[in-house]
Amino acid sequence: MIESTVLENGIRVTTERMPGSRSIAVGILVSAGPRDEQDDKAGLAHLTEHALFHGTSCRSELEISRLIDTVGGKVSAFTGRDYTCYSAVVMDDHLTYILDLFSDMLLNSIFPEERLEYEKQVILTELASGRDLPHERVMSLLKSSVWPEHALGRDIEGKAEGIQGLTREDVIYFLHGNYLPNRISLAMAGNLQHEDVVAKVHDCLWRLFGHADRTIVHPDPFLPGTYVEECMSMQAYFALGVPAPSYTDADRYGIHLLSAILGGGLSSRLYRNLREEQGLVYDIHSEYHAYLDAGMVVVSGSTLPDHLEKTIGLVVEETMDMFSLARPPHSEEIWQAQLRTVGQHHIDSEDPYMRMSRLLTQLYYFDRVIPAGEIVDNLRGIDQESLVGICRKSFPSVRDHLALAIVGPSCADGEIVA
Repeated sequence: MIESTVLENGIRVTTERMPGSRSIAVGILVSAGPRDEQDDKAGLAHLTEHALFHGTSCRSELEISRLIDTVGGKVSAFTGRDYTCYSAVVMDDHLTYILDLFSDMLLNSIFPEERLEYEKQVILTELASGRDLPHERVMSLLKSSVWPEHALGRDIEGKAEGIQGLTREDVIYFLHGNYLPNRISLAMAGNLQHEDVVAKVHDCLWRLFGHADRTIVHPDPFLPGTYVEECMSMQAYFALGVPAPSYTDADRYGIHLLSAILGGGLSSRLYRNLREEQGLVYDIHSEYHAYLDAGMVVVSGSTLPDHLEKTIGLVVEETMDMFSLARPPHSEEIWQAQLRTVGQHHIDSEDPYMRMSRLLTQLYYFDRVIPAGEIVDNLRGIDQESLVGICRKSFPSVRDHLALAIVGPSCADGEIVA
């Protein structure tokens, strides 16, 4: 059973009761992230997320860490491209402790100067780690190339020189300007009673007040092209992007199925062709990356440099054949993709964390909870005619809108797909 209540200060609390579970997944979504940064403050949302764990007027950083360890669950946070999320999975009788901790962090964080400087070094290490991983580096290159000069194209961590310049005052300003009740939503799933949860959240967060409208700057149109970055690696890594509708688009269910047919599993077109028939790759897959006002289908993988030209040629060919309808999806492919996607949806529904995450995501993008039956019906209701219509509507002139990013040794040059 799903229930939702808006507190007097504007914070929304949504719960889903899962009888028989001993755990509770807790999530706090803040409608603030890289989109809310000034260009010269890139990385500030991510730094703020990190800094909230480093001491309050009531608890030291060590006391926060000890409480997290003591409750015996999992506590984490991440900064996405559209929002920031703090989450925990704990035993049901530890809910009060984790709510008290999160509220203390939101209301009473003190951001010690010395600790903030240390945390910036941690983030610089995190940024460097991503640069050391070619599969992450190629995705960063793709997004920064197709959405230049926009938050969707920036690394969430920011850039090294910008991170160094961020200050305690920047963090406080960002927190007070964005972490306000109308921009905060809580969701929980597990062994709980809605009325008890609402009372606990009210007791913890009634002192938080204020309102701040959010200004959304939309990205410029998707920028196609070929983008190459040299790095020392044994393989060449690639990511092919095709512009696609946003997260809220009515065709999103069909695009998920198209992506699954193209590269979503062992029987997908890309996997069968490039791995099983050609032996060119170890792994290759397709994903639908969707955001508030933009999206793209991304095919990514890696291959030996000597095989790069042939591999990219086949990837482009398979992608073109799908979206230009040279080889439209046939009924058996659609049926398999539906079974796989619906099955994964049901499996995820057994996990309190996944249910909590689904509640937060749906409320953020749609301002409502979408019943599980509605999702399944929408997926099962798609046929070949539907997917053909989506391809014609959402992927016109696909050849002129492809973006290719390559990261690898110097023999991988930009002429390979010219």
